[in-house]
Amino acid sequence: MVVDDAAILGVNDCQLESWVNSIAGVTEYWAVPACNFSGNLEIALGGARVVEASQAGNVAIHNVAVLQGKTLFRPLDNNGWGAGLVFGTQTVPGHAGIGDVFATVPVSFSFFDGGLVAHANAGLVRMASSRHVYITWGAGLEAVLNNTSTLTAETFGQPGGKPFVQLGIKYWLTRDRVQLDATYGDTYGNTYRDTYGNRVGKRGSDRVVTIGLVLFTDFLQ
Repeated sequence: MVVDDAAILGVNDCQLESWVNSIAGVTEYWAVPACNFSGNLEIALGGARVVEASQAGNVAIHNVAVLQGKTLFRPLDNNGWGAGLVFGTQTVPGHAGIGDVFATVPVSFSFFDGGLVAHANAGLVRMASSRHVYITWGAGLEAVLNNTSTLTAETFGQPGGKPFVQLGIKYWLTRDRVQLDATYGDTYGNTYRDTYGNRVGKRGSDRVVTIGLVLFTDFLQ
């Protein structure tokens, strides 16, 4: 999910999130490992290889690096609520200076003993290219279907623009160890930006398909 939750990894736990998404002739291959070393600070450091194909048949390839931190003000409990802070930067390696800088406050609410979880996000992103600051927002739902599957739905965007809508499913290949994710979304005429707001897609209804794999481990313990 693009919309974040008020939860972090356990102490000395790590995960590797990897996914591929495609929109408007642009395909992104992501790999972002993350670990919690201190108990209330999850650090993620990773990046993507971005392949852009133009209508003329030309292909441009570049890399993107991301550094992100996440902490909680209040942990999320069953039938309760939680809140946190996500912050970081995304940049193109080799470019001078700091890249795009972002910060988001996620708030989550748990219902039916965790069977349904709602998320609300509010944040800011400063674009390095334009030096403008944009407000970001998001809302999402996670509904547990059974012991292995969870249905997800989310919408996000910027004030004044049409929202992005996305549906997906999370499936445990191995419970608490290996998870497969798949999402489908559409910009519905909105000006599309990626997870951190640093790329603008073409106008029109641009469908987005994402396939992801998440690996969890406690090898630091």
